[in-house]
Amino acid sequence: MKNKAIFLDRDGVLNHEIYDYICRVEDFEVLHYQIPPLKRLYDEGYLLIIITNQGGIALKRYTEEGLAVMHQILFEAFEKQGAKITHAYHCPHHPTVSEPCNCRKPLSGMLLEAIATYDIDPALSVMIGDKPRDVEAANGAGVKAILIEPDQQIDYDQVKAVLAG
Repeated sequence: MKNKAIFLDRDGVLNHEIYDYICRVEDFEVLHYQIPPLKRLYDEGYLLIIITNQGGIALKRYTEEGLAVMHQILFEAFEKQGAKITHAYHCPHHPTVSEPCNCRKPLSGMLLEAIATYDIDPALSVMIGDKPRDVEAANGAGVKAILIEPDQQIDYDQVKAVLAG
């Protein structure tokens, strides 16, 4: 049987949106109120997978190591509440300094990689993001999408309604 997943944008969905690159670990603020609705979905068998553009790496605003520390903070916050993030995919490229890539949202490369790696059924999955490019990336991978406002609490019932079609 195939897996099902909740794909999650990071900035503005799992951590506080500051409308700039989060370059320093001390500026990385986990939105702890997102964990309970996501834990309910995790308990129902959904994989939690982060799909995030991190163009600040290509712009040399922060490093892969700094990003890894931020993701570790996020993973630990979820684990403390009994949920597990399966994987955090990130695109380190930026159109001003990088060659074109397939991973940067609104393209669907990161979602397609996750779907292949974790044997996920896109039809049973949803992407939650706070930007139109998150919706576009999801749709390109055959995944339903929910657009929320930055830092808006994820609504469990809305997610279930979208998944039900």
